[in-house]
Amino acid sequence: MYITFRMRTFLHQISIAITLVFSVILKAQYQPQNITGADLQKANEWVQKTYNSLSQDEKLGQLFIIALYTNKGEDYIENVRSIVTSEKIGGLILMQDDAAREITLVNEFQQQAKVPLMIGMDAEWGVYQRISAAHKFPWAMTLGAIQDKNLIREMSAKIAEDAHRMGINWDFAPVVDVNTNPDNPIIGNRSFGSQVPNVVNSALAYAEGLQNNGILAAIKHFPGHGDTNTDSHLDLPVVSHDIKRLNEVELAPFKALMDKGIGGVMVAHLYVPALEAGKNIPASISKNIVTGLLKEKYGYKGLIITDALNMGAVAKRYQPGELDALAFKAGNDIMLFSEGVKEGKRLIQLAIDKGEISQNRVEESVKKILLTKYFLGLHDYEPRSPEHINEDLNNETHVAVVRKMYANALTLLKDEDQLLPLNCQSTYYYVPLEEAAFQQVVDQLNLKTTVIVKKPEEISTIPPNSVVLVGFHKDNSTAYKTYKISEQSKQILAQLTKNQKVILNVFGSAYALKDVDISKVSTVLLAYENNDDSLTAAAGALAGQTPIHGRLPVLVNDQLKPGMGMDVLPKVQTNLPKRMIKSSHNKQK
Repeated sequence: MYITFRMRTFLHQISIAITLVFSVILKAQYQPQNITGADLQKANEWVQKTYNSLSQDEKLGQLFIIALYTNKGEDYIENVRSIVTSEKIGGLILMQDDAAREITLVNEFQQQAKVPLMIGMDAEWGVYQRISAAHKFPWAMTLGAIQDKNLIREMSAKIAEDAHRMGINWDFAPVVDVNTNPDNPIIGNRSFGSQVPNVVNSALAYAEGLQNNGILAAIKHFPGHGDTNTDSHLDLPVVSHDIKRLNEVELAPFKALMDKGIGGVMVAHLYVPALEAGKNIPASISKNIVTGLLKEKYGYKGLIITDALNMGAVAKRYQPGELDALAFKAGNDIMLFSEGVKEGKRLIQLAIDKGEISQNRVEESVKKILLTKYFLGLHDYEPRSPEHINEDLNNETHVAVVRKMYANALTLLKDEDQLLPLNCQSTYYYVPLEEAAFQQVVDQLNLKTTVIVKKPEEISTIPPNSVVLVGFHKDNSTAYKTYKISEQSKQILAQLTKNQKVILNVFGSAYALKDVDISKVSTVLLAYENNDDSLTAAAGALAGQTPIHGRLPVLVNDQLKPGMGMDVLPKVQTNLPKRMIKSSHNKQK
C-alpha cells in the first residue's frame, strides 16, 4: 500500500501521542505506610480503569475544588449541589460552620459522584478553624516552642482522627512559611517560627501525624509567605528578596521537605520578582515558579494546589475561569476554591485545542489526583454519621492532648529572683491587663496557693515587696488579632516593678514583647495564647506541677532571640536541685 509523506507524518504524530499517553507513570508523593507491590498494582489498575471511564469533560472536572459553606443558606447549597452534579468536580473544601450539615451533604455528594470527591479543610489548629463547636488545638507558633517534636505528631494524629470523623481527607496544613516579619498580617501565629530548622522539624512532625493516620497534608504557602506586610486575601504581596536570601530562608523548608513523602504543596498568591520576571505575576499562575522551580528543579511529584482563587491577590486581577486556566497552564494540578469551574474547563480545553496545553498534561494531573484518592481510601468510601458530631469533636480526649501541648510550649525567658515555682504557703497578687479573659488562671492557682486579684486602679493597695503576677491577656478569638500591648499596660507594668517583684505572664503572641521593657521584671513566662487550656497549663507550671522547658521560636527583638528559654523542674522532684539552664539553641527530638 502506497503511503504519502503527509500520511506518514500523520501516523508518526499519532504514534508519538499514543506513546505519550501510555508513558505517563502513575506517581503520587503520598502513599500509605507498608504498602506492597500488589497494593500498588491494584491502585494503578483502579486509576487506569477509572481514568479510561471518564469523558474529557469529567477528566477536566477532577482539577477543581469548590467551597461548601453551611452558613450561607439553602440557595447557596443548591448552587453547590448543581456544580457538583453538572461539572463532575474533583472535590470540596469545607468552610463554616455546621459539622452535622456538612457531613450530611458530603455523604450525599459522595454517593452520587462517579469519582469520589476529595474533601479538604484548612484545619491548621484542628477543624475548629472552620467548625466553632470543635476543640481548638494550638497555633503553629505555640507548637514551634515545643522541643519534643513527637508531641506535635501526637497532636496532628488527633486532628487526623477528627478529620476522619468528618469525612475529610485533606488538611491544608502545615504552614512552613518562615515568619521573619513580626508585622506579617496573615501568617504570624500560623508559622512555627523564624528559624528554618525549627520550622522544618515541626512541620515534618505535623505532616507525619496526619499522613501516618490517612489524612493528606499540604505544605504551604510556596514559595514562602513569611516576610510579607500585605494579606494576600486582600491584595498581592510582594517578596522582594534576592535569590540567595530566598534559598536560605523562604524556599529552604520546601526544599528540605520535598522528599519526605508529603502529599501536597499549596502555591501562594505572591509576586516574587527574583523568581518571576513578568511584572506582578502571582506565583500561583507563574509557570517559572510552579513548573520550572517546583516540578522540574525540585522534582516534586505530589499534588500541587493553588491557594484559594477567591482571594483578593488574584481575584481582583483576573476573571473566574480565566484565573483557573492560567493556574493550570502554570503547572498546578488542582484549582482550589474555584469560582468559575465551567468557564475554566472551557478555557483549558480551548488551550488544549490550540496546542498550548498537552492532553498528556491533563492525564498527568488527573491520574495523580486519582492515585492519591485511592491511597486515601476514597475508592471505598463509607458514609459518616452526623449524630453526636459536636461531642466527638470536643471532649476530654481533646482537652488532654491540647493541655499537654500548651504545657510543653511554656517558655521561661528570665527568672532573676528564682520566683518559680510558686510557694504554696505564700500569698500572691494578680494584676490582669489587656482585653481578654483571665479568671481561669486565677482559679487554678488558688487551688494550690493564695492569689488575690487587683485591678489596675488598685495596684497602690498592694503591699511593697510583694510578689505580683501580671498577666498580659490578649484577645485570641482569631489568629490575626493584634499582639500589641497598650501603652497603659506598659506603664502599669513599669510602675509595679518599682516596689514589687513581678512575674509577667504573656498570654498572647511572643511578638507582644517586641516593644515592652522587661529589664526590671524579675520573671517572664510566655504562654503564647489566651484560652482556658493555655491558662490552665500555665497555672500548673507556675505552681510547680509540671516542668517548663519551651524555647522561643521567633526573633522578637535584639534581646529576645530564637532558642531562648530556661528549664524549671516541677516541685515533685524535690530530691534534685532546681535546674534552670539558659539556652540559645532549640533542643529537638
